[in-house]
Amino acid sequence: MTEIKNPILRGFNPDPSILRVGGDYYIATSTFEWFPGVMIYHSTDLCNWELIAKPLARQSQLDMTGNPNSGGIWAPCLTYDKGTFYLIYTDVKVKSGIFKDTHNFLVTATDIRGEWSEPVYLNSSGFDPSLFHDSDGKKYIVNMMWDFRPWKNPFAGILLQEYSPEKKQLVGPINNIFKGTELGLVEGPHIYRHGDYYYLMTAEGGTVWKHAVTVARSKAIDGPYEVDPQNPIVTSYDAPNIRLQKAGHASITDTPDGAWYLVHLCGRPLARRGRCVLGRETAIQKVHWTADGWLRLESGGHSPLDVTQSVLPCENKPRRVSKEDDFDSDRLDIHFQTLRVPLGEDTLSLTERPGYLTLKGRESFSSQHVQSLVARRQQAFCYTASTLLEFEPETFQQMAGLVCWYDTDNFYYLHISHDDDLGRVLNILACDNGDFHYPLAAPVGIKNGPITLKVDAAYDQLWFSFSEDQKTWQEIGGVMDASILSDDYPETRNQGKFTGAFVGMCCQDLSGRRKPAYFDRFEYTEKSEDD
Repeated sequence: MTEIKNPILRGFNPDPSILRVGGDYYIATSTFEWFPGVMIYHSTDLCNWELIAKPLARQSQLDMTGNPNSGGIWAPCLTYDKGTFYLIYTDVKVKSGIFKDTHNFLVTATDIRGEWSEPVYLNSSGFDPSLFHDSDGKKYIVNMMWDFRPWKNPFAGILLQEYSPEKKQLVGPINNIFKGTELGLVEGPHIYRHGDYYYLMTAEGGTVWKHAVTVARSKAIDGPYEVDPQNPIVTSYDAPNIRLQKAGHASITDTPDGAWYLVHLCGRPLARRGRCVLGRETAIQKVHWTADGWLRLESGGHSPLDVTQSVLPCENKPRRVSKEDDFDSDRLDIHFQTLRVPLGEDTLSLTERPGYLTLKGRESFSSQHVQSLVARRQQAFCYTASTLLEFEPETFQQMAGLVCWYDTDNFYYLHISHDDDLGRVLNILACDNGDFHYPLAAPVGIKNGPITLKVDAAYDQLWFSFSEDQKTWQEIGGVMDASILSDDYPETRNQGKFTGAFVGMCCQDLSGRRKPAYFDRFEYTEKSEDD
């Protein structure tokens, strides 16, 4: 019997929702403020996964202008019924203070690769909505309810309401079917039907070290729900030394021959419950139903494993990624994303100068509206990324270069700009928990013409270098702390940050003239397969 290596989706792929249609498996994961919204992966063996779709690809489906860091798309749910794929998602507009403005929507498609429909508004009572298709043809939405009253539990339970496909709206009574267990912070609900019972799977304990998967069941969909006596069924909390920490927020699927698997969120800290520089990822575990009708890990206990048994023909293909993009296509590679909104031809173009990605300068790194930034996930602990750039700034307000990004509060930026005395210069701008600084004592004067910018990352360190002749390299700025690009960074943890590290290209023009930067290529190479 072969084994599946975890995590199956590396580097910022949290909140997995798994679905089987025939012999095809799909997983949808959260994207937060990154556009297009939602990542959908495909597999035929539960072992090797390919990113095939980003369904929320139009601003009419998802407009995150002004959304906060780690707002946007939370915990999508992917389901299928009678030839139609259904995708439920939350667009989080406000998440600070006592309030959470969480708008829940539904889109559909007959082809999972799209196009997907315009969104149907559902509700705003809480986040993590999920759709259940019952055997009698009825459909139900469950989502957690947020209670902003300070004397109440903010994680106030799981709401259930019927959805009418004909009316395209929620109908009938709203029932709070589950208040959670003593673990607290109940969220991430999914309903499944197995045998005589409806099973409610939830995430509890918060999405850090105490995270967990809990299960309850009932013979009626609206309850009352009986809690699994061995909850939680998955958690890493009492095993601080195992590799897969933060285990929680799960969903399940069966295989055509009746085996069952559970996918769950996880994180891989650099040290014992240290920082997870790859963000929250997705792992898989084989599970089974007991004689008395409860779900259990095949391996026993509730600690997630680095590998799980595969009942399907499975060969773990090499996962080390090496990707060079020469921008010869008229479409961006599927792994690239932008912040909050799509960038139109007035900002991003692959045709204005064929063979180049043209980015025209827009707002600053502090903006939560329109940034001219294109980046991809960091998916390995050790990698190299580089870009060949042509940019001739005329003022210090114009910048373009290579960025290592977590969010507007944490990043490192190697960039070309203009200095009144030196002319064209190379500099580094860093932001540590909102504190901006320049690591270099002074900018470095450089000659006109193309320049290659490069970053090397290894676990909790990164360093920049550049080449003016495409042959010889010069390091600049020294070694920097890469671990601040993580949601475990202490100064950001209590602000509720949930994304992951990105690396990419960007351009700013604070004069409003939209100075163009021309990127001839972008290369991302992971240095090791087994991290």
